[in-house]
Amino acid sequence: MHPRHGLLRSREFEMKDLYTFDTTEENAKKTYEEVCQVYENIFNRLGLQFKKVIGATGNIGGKLSHEFLLQSDIGEDTIKVCNSCQYGRNIEVEDPTVRENKCPSCGSELDKMSAIEVGHSFLLGTKYSEILGSTYKDKNAKNIVTQMGCYGLGVTRILQAGIEVLSDDEAIRWPKIISPYQICIIPQMKGYMEDKFMELSNNLYDKLVAVPNLRGEVVIDDRTRFTVGNRLAQANRLGYPYVVVIGKSAIDEEPKFELQDIYNKTTDFLSSSQIISKLSHVKTT
Repeated sequence: MHPRHGLLRSREFEMKDLYTFDTTEENAKKTYEEVCQVYENIFNRLGLQFKKVIGATGNIGGKLSHEFLLQSDIGEDTIKVCNSCQYGRNIEVEDPTVRENKCPSCGSELDKMSAIEVGHSFLLGTKYSEILGSTYKDKNAKNIVTQMGCYGLGVTRILQAGIEVLSDDEAIRWPKIISPYQICIIPQMKGYMEDKFMELSNNLYDKLVAVPNLRGEVVIDDRTRFTVGNRLAQANRLGYPYVVVIGKSAIDEEPKFELQDIYNKTTDFLSSSQIISKLSHVKTT
């Protein structure tokens, strides 16, 4: 039941692959930089503290390679990075400009750490396009070999590694934007005015899913045979970013619902309209 180390043992591995073909080496480098920037944007949007380092070209080959990694003690890669600038490299890469563990860009000390690879980029040149006969005709109708690049994001690996670096031994913490559900509504335990509390839960659910970015992002934990505390503990363990408890204050003259921000560990008692307003800003895409 412990979330850490668990998903990384999975045999499932799904890749997002991209292959690019350019007319010149200069254009191929521009494409390479653009794709790497898109990868950085994706990891920033996911809220993951990634490291981009010079990678080994290995069996794939090529002229240039970068790896995208998440720092983790159980990572299978070892990297050296500079905290003062953007320099970093996999230790498999020999850099003749490095002296006494000093960053070749700014002279600061390099930190050595383990990390999990979640993305990779390669500037291939003509290694494969020449073999495969990938050419284009220039303005003189001459066949010119294309300049290739190949890129990959580990889609399932990002999910696995993201949970690994964000969670603790007691609870899953997702990259919030890809959490399976954003909001869990917990009505009162079966018994006192149970129909009323379930009606309030359903009404709030309907209002929340009417917000475009929350459609498909809300679940009601209707296992009312369990106490609210029991379901709250499970909601925390499963990693819902937000929990709304439909407690006794929901049937007061001025109804209030208990909104818990699980990741930031804050609790507010708000009206239905205030909850809708606050949660309508949750990013889901």
